[in-house]
Parts: sequence; C-alpha cells; structure tokens
Amino acid sequence: MGKLAARSLRYRIGGFAATFLALFIGATLVMACGGLMETGIRNNVPPQRLAGADLLITGDRTHAVQTGKKHKKETTLPERVELPAPLTEKVRTVPGVRTATGERTFDAAVLGSGGTATATAQAHGWESAALTPYALTSGNAPARGEVVLDAATARRAGATTGDRIRIAAHGGSATYRVSGVAAPQGNVPQATLFFSAADAAALSGRPDTVADIAVTLTPGAHPDAVRKGITKALAGRPDTPVTLLSGDDRGAVEHPEVLQGSDDLVALSGVVGGLVVLVAAFVVAGTVALSAQQRSRELALLRAIGTTTRQLRRMLLGETLMVMALAGAAAWPAGPLVGRALYDTLVDSGMIADAVVFTQGWIPALPAYGALLLTAVLGGLLGSARAVRAKPVQALGEAAVQAPGLHPVRIAAGLLFLAGTIALTLVTALVLRGPVAASTAGPTVMCCAIALALLGPWFTKAVTLLLHWPVRLLTGPAGRLAVLNCRARTAKLAAIATPVMLASAIATGNLYLQTTTAAVADKAFAENLRADAVLTSAAGGVDPALLAHIRTLPSVAGASAYVTSAAHTEKPHDGDENKKGLPLQGVSAEGVAQTLAVKASTGSLDGLRGNAIALPETVAHRIHRTVGDTITLRMGDGERADVRVVALFKGREGFESALTSAELLAPRTTAGLPAQLLVRAAPGAEGRLTADLTAFAARHPGLKVMDRDAVTAAHAQSSRTQASVNYLIIAMLVAYTALSVVNTTAVSVGNRRKEFALQRLTGATRGQVLRMMAVEGGLVAVVGLLLGGAAAASTLVPFGYALGGGTGAISGPPEIAVTVIGAGLALTLAATLVPTWWALRHRPVEAARI
Repeated sequence: MGKLAARSLRYRIGGFAATFLALFIGATLVMACGGLMETGIRNNVPPQRLAGADLLITGDRTHAVQTGKKHKKETTLPERVELPAPLTEKVRTVPGVRTATGERTFDAAVLGSGGTATATAQAHGWESAALTPYALTSGNAPARGEVVLDAATARRAGATTGDRIRIAAHGGSATYRVSGVAAPQGNVPQATLFFSAADAAALSGRPDTVADIAVTLTPGAHPDAVRKGITKALAGRPDTPVTLLSGDDRGAVEHPEVLQGSDDLVALSGVVGGLVVLVAAFVVAGTVALSAQQRSRELALLRAIGTTTRQLRRMLLGETLMVMALAGAAAWPAGPLVGRALYDTLVDSGMIADAVVFTQGWIPALPAYGALLLTAVLGGLLGSARAVRAKPVQALGEAAVQAPGLHPVRIAAGLLFLAGTIALTLVTALVLRGPVAASTAGPTVMCCAIALALLGPWFTKAVTLLLHWPVRLLTGPAGRLAVLNCRARTAKLAAIATPVMLASAIATGNLYLQTTTAAVADKAFAENLRADAVLTSAAGGVDPALLAHIRTLPSVAGASAYVTSAAHTEKPHDGDENKKGLPLQGVSAEGVAQTLAVKASTGSLDGLRGNAIALPETVAHRIHRTVGDTITLRMGDGERADVRVVALFKGREGFESALTSAELLAPRTTAGLPAQLLVRAAPGAEGRLTADLTAFAARHPGLKVMDRDAVTAAHAQSSRTQASVNYLIIAMLVAYTALSVVNTTAVSVGNRRKEFALQRLTGATRGQVLRMMAVEGGLVAVVGLLLGGAAAASTLVPFGYALGGGTGAISGPPEIAVTVIGAGLALTLAATLVPTWWALRHRPVEAARI
C-alpha cells in the first residue's frame, strides 16, 4: 500500500497540493508560535547599561498567592521592590566582591521652552556610569546641581557642556548645568542622565532605599562562591527578600516590564498554537475527504477486488503522511521567519519589550512536528472515514451516488461539542458578569464551530432546504440546476462550506467581542471620570502638594490626586481576586466625590485618609467584610499594609476597583507619586478652568494640562493598541481558513470537468455552465456564512446579556460584518468560477473522456 500511495502522489499533484498547503501553513504557524513561547519562557534580556556588573541584587518581585486551600500560584508584583540602602555596605564586605554600587533609578525629562519635554530618559547616580561603562566625551563628572547627558539625549535637547537646562523629575523641575556629555561603549538605546549621588538620592524620592545593587567581582573570584556569600550576608533580613541575577537575566533589572510580559507571551502563543492545530485538523480533513470523494471510482474498484478497509485506510493515511513529510521540510525554514515577523509585530504593539531577544531553537520544532503529525493523522482519518467504510457490494454504487449518513463517532463528537456550546453559553449569560464573561464567550465560538463542522452535512442540508425555493425563484434555470446539484452532494457541499463557516465565525465572533470589550471599557472609564481636566507631569509623577494651590483657583470646585496599582488580599483570603490581584485607585478624600463617579452606599468616602480603603460591595461580600473591619493587603511593592474599611460602594460589574488614599498607595508604586491630578470645574466655570490651569502649569514647568476629551481619547487609544494583538491573531486564523476555502472549492470544482463536458454535449453553453456554478458557489457561501453567523451568535448573544444589555450591548462598526460577508462571497465565487473557466477551455468531447 505504501508503493501505491507513492504512485498516487505522482499522478495526483493537483489534488494533494491543497493538503500540502494546509499542512505547510499549519506547521509554519505552530512553529512560529513555538518560537514565541520559547522567547517568553527564556525571556532573555541581555544587559545594556549594566553590562559591566557581574551580579545584580534586586528586590524579589515574585509573590506566592493562595488560590485555594492547598494551592498557591506565583505571580509578579506590579511595582518595583526597593532595597534598603545599608544593604550595599553589607554586600561590599562579602569576600570576592570588588565593588557594590547602590543604584537609584527614576524617570526624568529634559524640558524645552514652554515647559514641554524635548527628551525623556531614565536618570541615575554618576557612580553607576562605570558599569557600562559610560565614558565622558567632554566635560567632567557631575557635582551638586549638575548633570551629565548621554550623547543622543544631548543632541535631541540641543545641549552641550556648560549649558544650563531644566529637567523635570519626581514631581518638580529645576535648572542644572550640563557638566559633561558621555557615550556608552556598548549598545544602550535607552536615553540616560546622570546626577551626582546627592541629587540622585533626592530626586529618586527615596533616599533610604536603592533600586538595585550592582556587584563586580575581584579577579579570580568564583561567582558561585560570591553568590553564596551574598545570600548568607543577607539571610538575616527575611523581611527583605532579594533576587540575585547574572548573565542575560540581568537585563530584567533595566527593563522590569519584561517580567509580566513573559507570562502574557507564553499564554498568547499557547492559545494561538492550539487554535491553529484545531483549524488545521478540519482543513486537512476537508481536503482529504474531497480527494477521497473525487477518487471514489478508483477506491470502489479497490474495494470490489478485495482490498480491506484497513489496507485502504493505510493507503490514504500513507498519502497524507508523505505530504506531511514534504510540508514539514518546507516549514523548517519558514517557521522562524514567520515567528520573527510576529515578534516584530508584537514589539510594535507594545506587548513585548524590544529588549527581549527573539529565540527560536530546535525545541519549538518538536511540538510543531508533533502537531503536524497529529493534524495529518487526525485529518486523514476523519477525511477518509467515509471512503473506507463502504461495503464492497455498495462501493461501486456509492461511486456514482453518495450515500447519506455520518459515522457514529463523528455524530457523538459533534453532539458533545454542541452540548459544550450550550454549557458555555449558559455560563456566559447567567453566571458571569461584565467583561470577565469574555473568558468563556471566546471559546464558545470555537466550540460551536467545531460542532457545526462535525455535523456539517445535517446543518448544510437543513439550510439548503430553506434556501431552495428562494434561489430557484431568483436565479431561474441555472439556479434550479445548482440547487439540485447541492442537494445531491450534501457531503461535498458541507466540506466546502465548513471553511467558510470557520472563517466567518472566527472573524465575526472574535472581532465584535474585541470591539464590544473595548467599548465597554471606554464607557466605564468615561462614566467614572467626572473631572473636567487632568494635570500630568513630563516625568516622575505629580507633586500632591500642588493640590492645595489648585483648590484655591476660583474656577475649581474640587481636585484629587489619582494613582493606580494592584494588591493581593492576604487576610482574609480571597481566592477569586488573588489570581490576578485587586485593582486599587488612590485618591484624595477632599476631592474624590467631585472627580470620580463613586458614591458610598455604606460609610463615607471622607474617611479615605491614611490606611483606609473603600471596597466594592461585591468584593466586600466575597471576603465577608464591612465598614469598620480591617484587611491585610500585600501591596504592589511587596509591603504589607493593614487597612480599615471606611466605605462600601456599588462598583461597575467587571471593573471593580477598590479606593485607597493616595498617601497610602502612591509611595508604594515605582514612581512614588500620584500619576495625575484630577480637577473638577466650578459650576459655570468650565470655560475658564482650562485657562486657569494652563496659567498655573506655566508657573510649574513640566506640568501638562489635558481636558476631559483628551483623557478619554488617550484611554481609548491605549485600549485599541492592546487589542491590536488580538486582531493580529484573528487575522492569522482567518487568512488560514480563507486559504482552505480556496483549496477545498478549487479541488471540488476541478474534478467536475466530465460533468461540465456532458452538459455541453447536451446543449448547454459555457455561459450557462458558468452561471450555474456562480449560483452554486453563491449558495455554498451563503450556507457557510449563515452557519458562521450562528456560531458567532453563540458567543455574542450571551456576552451581551452578561454585559446587562442583551444583544444591544454588542457594539462595533457594521463594516466588520459587511467585510466578512463580502470576503466570503468573493473568495468562494472566485475559487468556484476560476477552476470552472479553466475546465471549460477543453472541447466537450475531449473532456468527457477524462
């Protein structure tokens, strides 16, 4: 049977080309996703500015949260964990340590005329410049009131040695003399400023702590021995857990955002790879089934002369595996190229830091080829099941007329996925509330699509019967013949309509799910924001001391500091929240009522001072706490805080964030200051507010005034940027399924040359045959689009109810649906008419002999 399978490949190149393309693209995408997963797991970030440090000591951002009675999950704290400055001296005493430098890191901006930022950078003390090392190209090291700029920043700011420039940092700004310009010997793309040690300690806002400790070793010192010595020296401070980094892990200190991005990348690549395998299995099954149906007479003869079902299955599976081997060989060089392109796209979208090195070794090839083998075997078995199970006596008859019916295993699997669809729909609509319902609404469309694909002939036949009379009435004789053809070839029609259904379901369901989620988030943000203007800083946060001056302006009715972070509840335990943390918003008690749309249902927001917290009612009920009770939080910087509940309020479902005082939350963030000052206009003073705040900002260089529309637009743009990654995933899957539409349709039509020839010999013209096939292609597209719409509705309708607005809660541009419908019709018609036109080129007598 192996020799027969090999000869079949030689003489049926066109038929197997579709299977090759399906397997090749599937393997390439899975290998690319494997490369992204390896990149996320390794998370290699080579050090740049700190390349000269042999070891880096930083605060441990790993926190084990309780997710059940006996289960814990490690998560990454959202803020930087500072180290006590005296630890630097203890590290210096460890044998083998040559130098230990306590690093201070904070955001800064060089201001131009009018107080606008001409360059943003990270600032440090000059003592850390030797770690790259930076070398002065002009000038001297900075003294008190001086700064050293890197060469790139100096060019952007138009500054040279001896100039005086204004720099904003830690909520304020001051003028500094440029004492020198430095250039790194290595590659350091990040803009960098250096201050004197005293200025760096003051501007960091935390003179008693350091961001990390950079260690260099004495010549001949063994790194492992030094690591053990440092661990022993710091072991007496269990309240200050530290992490020792070496090699490429050191880059995470310079780019702390990569710690959280790694988990997202691993999850994303795993989900996309799994979806590709599922889609590829159905695509391959469809192409193999069509190939087997086209060879029905050949297979019938083999069955009639005594070939067993096992031998026939082995031959068909052998053909698919041979094609798989060719596809795997072609995917080996293509996978890394596609993976690199996806990596670049994710970097541009902001999901991955550009400092992370893309890694694609041989390891991702193992799951890729495993998925390729699984896809080939599963698709081959599904596609050939009908061809090999016919009885020898019936085989020749089935070659002419396809017998109805589905395999019992296929029926059972289809009903199982249909039951899963119903279960997910009920959970989404009745159990979950708010945007969190997208976690079950997303898988629903795939579950429903798989059920429709498995039970395709049933649903295809039902839809075809519904469209029978409308098509006949609208299209005349050509339509009548097309409908009869479709009803006689239900299985083939289902094989062609399935990829149309998959593409339209994935595109419509997921795109409208994304647009609706983004719209709900934008609406929630806009409804919660009552402020008419927002003050932000060019770098380092906003000084909360400015609030007292802002509140004295005649056009101001109220003002509040605003900062966000997250925490984990440690006492009492909250398993639901602890998986991702409790979002926190730090505000000022004096202005929260005027600037945010939050009203206390119990207690008072006036008590949000010091270690106080206001909880959404849903969170309070979940942890069994009310006003007056105390809870223990693990803050974003790793510190514990006992906070007293002073109020409860009704939070918007899906966007429940607890309110704390800004003086509690801001010092426990990386910046150490509020990110914004929210300002509410006095009645009738909306027009004067912006002018007053602009004049106020002019007296404090580095401050920037944004009106309400600009703030909401910036939030919406941030949501769209994050959603662009999901759009990329959807585009990949839709493009893959769209290719399968072309493959299956072209293969199905290409083998009907004899049928077309017989029609022409009985008097039909080429135009009539083309019109018949146009109607048939349109009918196939409509069937696929209707089934795809049903699959999309299975996720969008319950999601709309979860948002509280029924189907009316679904939002998104109608152009999405129009594009999906138009693309489905255009692809199917093109894939139908082009092979038909090609088949009609031959004379009818010659074609009838094929």
